[in-house]
Formats: sequence, C-alpha cells, structure tokens
Amino acid sequence: MYTDAEAAALYDLVEAWNPDGHPADAHYHRLVMAAGDVLDVGCGTGGMLHRARADGHTGRLAGLDPDPAVLARARRRTDVEWVETTAAGAVWDAEFDLAVMASHAFQYLITDEDLRASLAAIRAALRPGGRFAFETRHPSARAWEAWNPGNASDIVDGGGRALRTWFEVDLVEDGVVSYTGTIADRDGTVLRVDRETLRFLGEDALDAFLAEAGFVVETRCGDWDGGPVTAVSREIVTVARRG
Repeated sequence: MYTDAEAAALYDLVEAWNPDGHPADAHYHRLVMAAGDVLDVGCGTGGMLHRARADGHTGRLAGLDPDPAVLARARRRTDVEWVETTAAGAVWDAEFDLAVMASHAFQYLITDEDLRASLAAIRAALRPGGRFAFETRHPSARAWEAWNPGNASDIVDGGGRALRTWFEVDLVEDGVVSYTGTIADRDGTVLRVDRETLRFLGEDALDAFLAEAGFVVETRCGDWDGGPVTAVSREIVTVARRG
C-alpha cells in the first residue's frame, strides 16, 4: 500500500507550489506578499507559506489543515504556525489581514452547514477590512468530465518509483461530485484508493453565502489573467472583503 506519508510526499512533488511557473500560484503569491498577517486555510504541505517566508515575508504566517500527513511535511519549516483543524474549527479572532483557500480547497466545503460555519470562522479570523481570497471551478465547465481512466498520468515519485494515477467519477448530484483517485504501479497493481467529494457552486449561490457571512465581493475573475467570468470560464476567482 501507498501510505499517507508517501501520498503527501507525492503531492508535494507533483503539485509543487510554483508562482514562477503557474498563474494560479502567482496570483496567491502576490496577495500573500502584499499582506501583513496571513492565514492559509487548507494549507496542505505548506508550499504557499514556505515560499512566502523564503521570499522575505516578515509578517505572521499560519496554515491550517485537518490532514496530519500533509501537516507533517508543512512543519519542516518552523517559522510558520501550523494547526491541525478544519476551516470551521479555526478559533482566531481578528488576527489576520488576509485568508486564502488555494488549489480549489474551497470545494471541499460540501454541506450548507459546513460552508456557513467555515465562512463564519474565516471572517472572525480577519481584521475589519481583511480579505478572503479563493477560487472554485466554474460548474458550467464540467471539469469532472475529464476525470476518467483515459486521462491517467504516468509519474515518478521521490523514491524513483514509476506510478500511474487516475480518477473515476462515482456520482454527480445537485452540484456535488464524488470521485475516486487511484495510485498504481505501472503494471496496474493498485497501491492506494482515495474517495473524495467536491461541491461546485455557481456565482449566484456563492455570493449569497458570502453575503450571509458578512463578506463583500471585491474582485471576481474567470481566469488567472484577470478576465471576466463568462459562460465558458473554467474558474471563479474571488477576493472578498470582510464587511
């Protein structure tokens, strides 16, 4: 079997944080470097905050994630705060200028109750006027249609092991997509299976939740170049301000 620690290391390798090469990472890096104190919600292996500190960020940096395996890798850097909790479990009170949820982490907030509780906790963690930046896949782009074994990826992990990874969609219902991710040896021997669920919200529903939580949308884009959201946009990129 492929362990949690090995899977976290593989993610760190394949999805390495790279604001020099990836427009999405560059977007968040600019926001983080311009802010004073920053909270990364769903920080994963910590790449965003690692890079910010390495590039000279002098403010407070804190990351939270409920997954102990990814936090173990994040904690390789000790000049950042790391907290094992969910978004809804955050207990800070007006301590940050910016909160971010990158890499589509926002879509893991599935139920209305979890979404409301998470937005309330994020808002509470921000100082008055603080900003919350995140992105979610536009439901009209139907990204899940490309998540199938025909789009498997061949990769090599940090130990030199040749692997094949793929996704299979199990259920699409009411804007919620459940899918299975598989890691296997190149000969097809399955090493690990993970089941995950994501929520796809359109602009109207998204803005209703934000307004209810006390956020005002400051900017909204449909891509990483700053273009408007259209019927063919693949992303809904939002920066909202604590009202």
